Amino acid sequence: METDVIIIGSGPAGIQSAIHAARKKTKTAVFGKIAHSSLESAHVENYCCMQGVSRGREMLLDGKKQAERFGAVFFEEDITKVRNNGDIFDLNTENGTAISAKSIIFALGIKRNTLNVKGEKEYYGKGVSYCVECDANFYRGKKVAMAGSGSAAASGAVLLTAYASEVTLIYDKTGVNEKLLQQLADSGVKMLEGAKIVEILGSNSKVTGIKFADSTEYPTDGIFIELGAKGAMELAAQLGVELEGEKFDYIKTDKKQRTNIAGIYAAGDICGAPFQIAKAIGEGCVAGINAAEYAKAGGAVKR
Repeated sequence: METDVIIIGSGPAGIQSAIHAARKKTKTAVFGKIAHSSLESAHVENYCCMQGVSRGREMLLDGKKQAERFGAVFFEEDITKVRNNGDIFDLNTENGTAISAKSIIFALGIKRNTLNVKGEKEYYGKGVSYCVECDANFYRGKKVAMAGSGSAAASGAVLLTAYASEVTLIYDKTGVNEKLLQQLADSGVKMLEGAKIVEILGSNSKVTGIKFADSTEYPTDGIFIELGAKGAMELAAQLGVELEGEKFDYIKTDKKQRTNIAGIYAAGDICGAPFQIAKAIGEGCVAGINAAEYAKAGGAVKR
C-alpha cells in the first residue's frame, strides 16, 4: 500500500491532522484505534465554541466522519514497525500490512501509568481521572483524592483545592521541594502517607471510595491518579526522532510541528503538556498542513 501522509494515532490530534492533510488533496491514511484515545471515555466542557458537556467518543466519531468526507482512510490497526528508506518511510502493522508514505505524523498520545487495582478501569470517566486540568471542574464542592508522588501529583492536589471542598494526597513519599510542600500546607491539602490503595469502590456507575491494604475504606467522590506518564516513543526512536525532557518523555518539535527528521511531524499529547483537546487539535491542524505540503513537494519543503 502506498500513500502520501500516514498518521499514527486516531485521537483528536490524529483526526485533526487527517482533516487538514486530506483537504490538501493528499492521500491520507490514519492508523490506530479510537478506543485507545484518552478522550474516548472523557466528558468535555472546556473546548471553545461548545456548549454544555460533550462525550469524548461522540466527538471522535464525528471527527472521523469529517476526515473521511475529505478523503482520509482509517484503519483499526496499530503500527508496529517503521523504517526510513531514503525519500519514503516503510511501515508495518500488527496484521502484517506493509505501507509506504512520504511523510509521517506521530499523534499517539501517551500511555499513562495506572494503579492497576480493581475498579480503576470500571470507573474511569466516572470518578477516576488522570488529568486535573481536564476534570477538576466536575468536582466543585466535592471530596476528592489524589494518588501519586512527585511534583505533578502535589501541584495537581493544590490545583484541586480551588474546586473541591476537600482534597487528600495519598502518597509513598512526596518527593517535592520545600516550596511545594509549603503550598500543600497553605492550601489545606490533607496528607495520607504510606496507605496502599488496593481497590476503587463505587456504586451506580460512580466512585464512592477507596479501599486500602489494611481493609480500611476512605470515602471520596473521585480519585485523580498521577503516577507519571510514559511516552509512546518506541516507533519514533526507530527513526532517530529527537526527544525532549530529562526523561525523554516527549517528541521535540518546532512551531510547524516538525521533528529533527525531515518528513516526520508530531502533534498532541506526545509533544508534551498541557494535555488538552484544544492543544491537540491546534497542533494537529499545523502538522496536517505541513506534512501534506512536504509530501506534495516530494520532500523539497524548505525549513
